[in-house]
Amino acid sequence: MTDRQPTARGGTARGGTTGGGITADGITAGGGITAGGSTAGRARIRALGQPGDLGWVVMAHGEVYAAEYGWDTSFEALVARIVADYAGEHDPAREAAWIAERDGQRVGCVFCVAADETTAQLRILLLHPSARGQGLGARLVDECLAFARRAGYQRMRLWTNHPLAAARHVYLSRGFTLAEAEPHHSYGADLIGQIYELAL
Repeated sequence: MTDRQPTARGGTARGGTTGGGITADGITAGGGITAGGSTAGRARIRALGQPGDLGWVVMAHGEVYAAEYGWDTSFEALVARIVADYAGEHDPAREAAWIAERDGQRVGCVFCVAADETTAQLRILLLHPSARGQGLGARLVDECLAFARRAGYQRMRLWTNHPLAAARHVYLSRGFTLAEAEPHHSYGADLIGQIYELAL
């Protein structure tokens, strides 16, 4: 949002057009997941932490959003800052991230970070186009929600943009409600930023 864009750590900053926040892509609802990870056929959700995971998250966001929405590299730069902040200083008791794999290849991710003492923030949710239609996006969201509840958060929020309709379907199916919407120009595109919230 042009005047209230989320920063890399989850707060908001005034001005500028390259900020962003929670993103999602190509999510299909369905399926649940256990706390320790799960497999479904040849797909699984695991904790982020293997060599290459952090770089893949940045690269995949840059490539997928450029190909599908024409977003420029300012979006990839934002994701790089979010990932670097997480890698450098996250609290494992209150913040976590997961990778979705299919046939041993990374195809998705989601991060759960602290927005404040009582609010968790779902961030940089992504599912690669090659893995859509299997419920992996919904399972990533469910893993994030389950972690936030175990960590003692009272609510979860996220920031997304209007073209990401499939992700919005998952958010609504999990009980998120739209709290705010505002047009902005970011990543070389005219967008409507949306904040969704859920009481945990």
